Amino acid sequence: MSPANLPAAWSGLVDDAAVFPPGDVPLPDAVDAFRSRRDEWYADLVGSFVVTDTRLPEVPQDIPVTVVVTGGAGAVAGVATLAGRLGHRLTGIEIAVRDLDDIAGNVRRINAAVYAARAEGLPEETEIHVELPQVGPTASWLAGADAVAEAEAHLKFRTGGVEAHLFPDAATVAAWIDAALDRETSYKCTAGLHHAVRHRDHETGFEHHGFLNVLLATRRAFDGGTVAEVAEVLDDHYTNDMVALARTSDLAGARRWFTSFGSCSVSDPLDDLLALGLLEAPHA
Repeated sequence: MSPANLPAAWSGLVDDAAVFPPGDVPLPDAVDAFRSRRDEWYADLVGSFVVTDTRLPEVPQDIPVTVVVTGGAGAVAGVATLAGRLGHRLTGIEIAVRDLDDIAGNVRRINAAVYAARAEGLPEETEIHVELPQVGPTASWLAGADAVAEAEAHLKFRTGGVEAHLFPDAATVAAWIDAALDRETSYKCTAGLHHAVRHRDHETGFEHHGFLNVLLATRRAFDGGTVAEVAEVLDDHYTNDMVALARTSDLAGARRWFTSFGSCSVSDPLDDLLALGLLEAPHA
């Protein structure tokens, strides 16, 4: 079946992070799976292949990559140079703030490193996502978000992980979304968003956010909802509520702000969208 043009609400929604925990797929297998989806009808659901800078040389150059920087700001130039030398299409660079005592200062160092890398040939279309700490928006956190916005970069929110403390509560995520929209800054999410609707994992007991909840919460925030109202959408675990709201909401417009999420599974989000009736496979 030939690839189809998916509705704008779902196009490029998932970044393939199969090599990261908890998936931990061997990189060659993950690359093969990425390639095999190119001819599937849902190929457009997937954006880039996410990999750390240390493993970039293992990725074939025909695979569009988003690179997670494992070092500090000083490593940005090396990533840009390496990707250029290897002939990769570098769609994005993701880097976490490391100096929690000076978040804004750390972001400005990242901005300076990116500016220098641009001058040396880092493509303008390579998006920069800065991951701020998993705390409620303190004055220091907000100053860091200001610095991201000043550089016209993008935010990255960690919404889960392999330990319970890596799952922020709905109020925190709602405050992050509010801060991003207040600065007209788009964001992606990473970890924990394998499924559409908020749920508790039966094996770990962790309460997971749903990617549909995040998208609808983004819509609610953009439409003027309070932080408390946005948190209510994030907290809603009733599938019928989410689907009904999705059918009457401008989800494509919300994607202007919530651009994508990294997932170690592509099949889980796809299966959920199909099961909820929000995406329909074309007939053979």
